[in-house]
Amino acid sequence: MRAVEWFVVSNVAFLGLDILVAHQENSFRVPAEWAPVVLSGLATLALLPMTFGARSAAVRAVDRGVGVASIAIGVTGLVLHLESAFFQEQTLGNLVYAAPFLAPLAYVGVGLLLLLVRMESPESPALGWWIVLLALGGFLANFGMALLDHAQNGLFHWTEWIPVVSAAFAVGFLLLVLVRRHETTFIRISYGVLGVQVAVGMLGFVLHVTSDVGRRTLPLAERFVFGAPAFAPLLFTDLAALAAIGLWAMSQASRDARR
Repeated sequence: MRAVEWFVVSNVAFLGLDILVAHQENSFRVPAEWAPVVLSGLATLALLPMTFGARSAAVRAVDRGVGVASIAIGVTGLVLHLESAFFQEQTLGNLVYAAPFLAPLAYVGVGLLLLLVRMESPESPALGWWIVLLALGGFLANFGMALLDHAQNGLFHWTEWIPVVSAAFAVGFLLLVLVRRHETTFIRISYGVLGVQVAVGMLGFVLHVTSDVGRRTLPLAERFVFGAPAFAPLLFTDLAALAAIGLWAMSQASRDARR
């Protein structure tokens, strides 16, 4: 449970940093673009007592409030991103070139995860299953983001297919894990699949940073603002860590059930 709590806090904090960089592209032209940055900052501070073991009723109420606020800001961001173009004219081009509408769903996932650890008992045999389910949803969104983002340049480089195929493979494999939850051998194999996702994330990070640094026509800081999103591939690594936590909880539940 403590690992999930630290996962939530680190992701809330990192999302704020990621959005701070992403929204620099239009210099926060719309004031609402500051909302997720402010929420991440306040939520990180509000969740610190949880990470140090505080379990009072007041702390748990604050944690639930942060979870609900994260879900609300994620759904709102989804609508606002789509409204930038796709809601005006529903075309494939507008869907591809609109603001990344799936990105705000990261807040929804973190909010649901936070509510899960506050509503489900740490000893519950279903806890690991729910964590893997949320990781599965994250990989499904990752598949959509990788496909749409790389479609902006027609998937010109063959390496741009790697995250698309990798995310699709992770989705299918985690779905089987949820169905065959009591097969410990299958769970062990799943750790290897998640290791591949970690490698894909690190490779994507290196490729994106290399691409940005190579754009010498722009100042260094602007290369990361207007170039390939450097942090985006790390979502593969992040989701693999979450899924691994869920798999470990599932294996513990299976072991306890056999005793």
